[in-house]
Amino acid sequence: MVISCTDPLDRSAVPYPNCKAQLGKMAGPAMSGETEKTYTANFTWYMFFSCFVAASGGALFGWDNGVTGGVVSMKGFLEKFFPDILTRETAQAGDLYCTYDDQRIQWFTSSLFLAGAITEVSGTTARLNRKFGRKFVMFASGVMFEIGAILLAAAENYVMLILGRVFLGIAISFASVSVPMYNSEMAPPQLRGRLSQLFQVILTFAILAAQVINIGTEKIYPWGWRLSLGLAAVPATTLLLGGIFLDDTPNSLLERGYPEKARKVLEKIRGTKDVDEEYADIVEKAELAKLVTNPWTLLLFHKKYRPQLVCAACSTLFQQWTGINTLIFYAPQLFLSLGGSRTDSLIATVVVGLCNHFSTYVSFWSADHFGRRFLFLQAGVQMLIALIVIAISLALITPPPTWLGWYIMAFILVFDSAYAWSWGPLGWVYPFEIQPLETRPAGGAVASLMNLLFSFVIGQTYLSMLCAMKWGVFILFAGCVLTMTISVYLFFPETKGVPIEDTPFVFKKHWYWKRFANIKDPHSIQEQLVEKKRAAENAETGLGKNGKATGEVEMFSSKQEE
Repeated sequence: MVISCTDPLDRSAVPYPNCKAQLGKMAGPAMSGETEKTYTANFTWYMFFSCFVAASGGALFGWDNGVTGGVVSMKGFLEKFFPDILTRETAQAGDLYCTYDDQRIQWFTSSLFLAGAITEVSGTTARLNRKFGRKFVMFASGVMFEIGAILLAAAENYVMLILGRVFLGIAISFASVSVPMYNSEMAPPQLRGRLSQLFQVILTFAILAAQVINIGTEKIYPWGWRLSLGLAAVPATTLLLGGIFLDDTPNSLLERGYPEKARKVLEKIRGTKDVDEEYADIVEKAELAKLVTNPWTLLLFHKKYRPQLVCAACSTLFQQWTGINTLIFYAPQLFLSLGGSRTDSLIATVVVGLCNHFSTYVSFWSADHFGRRFLFLQAGVQMLIALIVIAISLALITPPPTWLGWYIMAFILVFDSAYAWSWGPLGWVYPFEIQPLETRPAGGAVASLMNLLFSFVIGQTYLSMLCAMKWGVFILFAGCVLTMTISVYLFFPETKGVPIEDTPFVFKKHWYWKRFANIKDPHSIQEQLVEKKRAAENAETGLGKNGKATGEVEMFSSKQEE
């Protein structure tokens, strides 16, 4: 396996300090600022199984995303909770824009995201991860999702619906932080990228599964919607059981004072007892991490970490700026408004789900081959074209014929495929991989917070915007996609082939971020490790603190005194 040891944007650059160009079989680059060590790591099915079960947390988000739009279009659900919308469907047949403009239904959709955002803002997720470990938080996520699914399936009034959504929001907040951290710490370096994207693959599969289930439950009138919402307990059970039977990560165990167990888990997931070097580096980092009492203060108020803060926040913010969730939600309502049957509208969402899921696999190979920036930029152009075509079609073709729905669906697929191999998976990978160790928990929480917060904002306003702006809402999203694509071009450095321990160095070479990243900070674990190694090397070779021979330093000092 060969990885790049230089800045992909600067071929004349010197190698990153932690990078070893040629890696042996299943060996990863050393941490702690060292250049020559490699970690011994064999592929183990236990490691893969652990990451797979943890990544089932993506199914929580995916199932809710896939099931909600379909349930809202089911007659039995509307009759029980939103009869006014059912009346408008008949009275305003053919109205593409205002039939579903209802604050109560928007609260049903967006309350989940508000609950998750509040959980992140309170710092609950980060504190639980640090105090009780990743495994405990995944278990808690499964429990919360089970409770939410039961409340939704048994709902007899609007309050029960909202309460169930609140529990789902807390569960998703827990999973969206703990699962990526768990997988990144369990996976060996050379598999980290693929296993980190496993979260998104399972998420898109859950969306597809939920959409297929909706086709069947829609025919079970009037209570089929209960089955759709209640089946969310299935992926929750997987995560819950994983939280019971899986091991926690070596990093988390060391942070919480279980060194012997951490060593055993590391040997187990690496498939060898030869883990001395990796274990020593994890111990070293864990000890230094204890000195960081408040990673939030570092990330939010220290200028050195401004690049990581902005890029992490924008990564998941831009996910929502694309309008992907609203397009997936809008698909069944679009077909209903154009005169299609409820079953046809649900089949349309399955087509979108199939495209979303299988397009995600493209990023498995292309993200490490072409790089993150290339996929972000290419997808930005593709999504921009699709949104403009959809807007122009709706604006010019009036009254809309039935065939227009399939025409627009084709461009929704063009849009969706671009999102699925770019912002979908990489919007979760990028904000975690750019964080230095001392801000990683806070950086992950910021990314999750921005995703949930703007999911709430868009979910709460989209149907109202659609009614007020009509086809112009797609022009609005096109403007957002254009803005974010330009932002990526200017401010997102490439991380392809860069060891996760060295990602802070890409900001030190960036044309804009270098003014922040090169600020010296005593809290930087990366800088402490590099200085520690340099001091040790100088001591061995008889060099002074500044890298000069001790004799030279003494002679220079004597001349200065004279």
